[in-house]
Amino acid sequence: MRKTSLALAVAASTLGLSLSQVAHADLIGDSKATIEARNFYFNRDFREDAGQNKQEEWAQGFILRMDSGYTEGTVGFGADAIGMFGFKLDSGDGTAGSGLLVPDRSGGSQDNYSGLAVAAKAKVSKSTLRVGQMQFKNQAIASSDGRLLPQIFRGGNLVSQEIDGLTLDAGYLDEVNNRNSQDYEDMTLNTYTHSGISFKGGSSANNANEFVFAGGSYKLTKDLTAGYYYSNLEDLYKQHSFNLVHVLPLGDKQSLKTDVRYARSTDDGLSNVDNKAFGAMVTYSLSAHKFGLGYQKMSGDTGFAYVGGTDPFLVNYVQIGNFAAKDEKSYQARYDFDFASVGVPGLTFMTRFLTGDNIDRGRNVSEGKERERNTELMYVFQEGALKNLGVRWRNATVRNNFSRDIDENRLIVSYTLPLL
Repeated sequence: MRKTSLALAVAASTLGLSLSQVAHADLIGDSKATIEARNFYFNRDFREDAGQNKQEEWAQGFILRMDSGYTEGTVGFGADAIGMFGFKLDSGDGTAGSGLLVPDRSGGSQDNYSGLAVAAKAKVSKSTLRVGQMQFKNQAIASSDGRLLPQIFRGGNLVSQEIDGLTLDAGYLDEVNNRNSQDYEDMTLNTYTHSGISFKGGSSANNANEFVFAGGSYKLTKDLTAGYYYSNLEDLYKQHSFNLVHVLPLGDKQSLKTDVRYARSTDDGLSNVDNKAFGAMVTYSLSAHKFGLGYQKMSGDTGFAYVGGTDPFLVNYVQIGNFAAKDEKSYQARYDFDFASVGVPGLTFMTRFLTGDNIDRGRNVSEGKERERNTELMYVFQEGALKNLGVRWRNATVRNNFSRDIDENRLIVSYTLPLL
């Protein structure tokens, strides 16, 4: 795996502080470290015999996270690190490709893989600069953590919270280590069925070594938060993303949450990106129950634009689908229940159903339609020898008139142990 020399140099100088200086600082005392053991079984059945009819793999992963405190002084220095290791428990007979493991040249999966992400950091007042390898989660870009090991980006990130209620966020990324990879590489613009996205000069033009973003969020009132981000994947797309979240208290253990999102994406020279994405999710909470309704609409010459492998900022992005094809309109109904209200703390349930239509499949072809159902049951042990052990079952079905139907099950057993 290639490491960024800049990040390592800064980290080395940071960690090379004299022992006398460290002894009087919060660098060690405020440090945190955890190790997560993640056991992941993945089964995706394509419901027909043509081609590969199943992806089925089982793997074990370990994720060590270490976040230091900061040295004393006007400028505090520190470092963060993520160590990752995953290995195969079962895969074969043409069932590889789940995304849990690194592919090999024979069409199968490698036995194991690992990675190390190191980021140096500096803090002044309530502003923090990180340089190195890290995860991101904001309106512009969100690292995916939906498989065995997380997706990591290389670059820099500045977050400032000098003004109460205002968070400013800016970043520069130049490479990505995807969740089923052990190498850093150029970023790509995600393409998917009926996205309508194409590239000048062919698919070889779909790579970039620069992604920049700037934006933030502001708490306008105690119940209303607004967000805005600008982002640019070099030569491929530019995007303006807006978000409003309002929570209306309705009485004892009741509230109404409204989440509205809008993004305008255009090309940046080497693609044909042209998309307007609108989405809204309204969720009514009543004690342990949550009832949600969502709507999402795509317009323009293409579907939604986002960096390959990441989680897009869309209300109807779910377990398998993004419902973001060209001209697509989609609807979501969701229900959540927390069993703590009936005496079983740690047990939660979620189910949702989405349907999409009006997908542009090209001239002289009927409109595309799709639907997806997700169910999730999760239990986290609250006490005893198994305290903090989580067991999650995720089930999904996908049906459409333009691609393969899917039945999917994921079983994830995870345990996080605090080390510091």
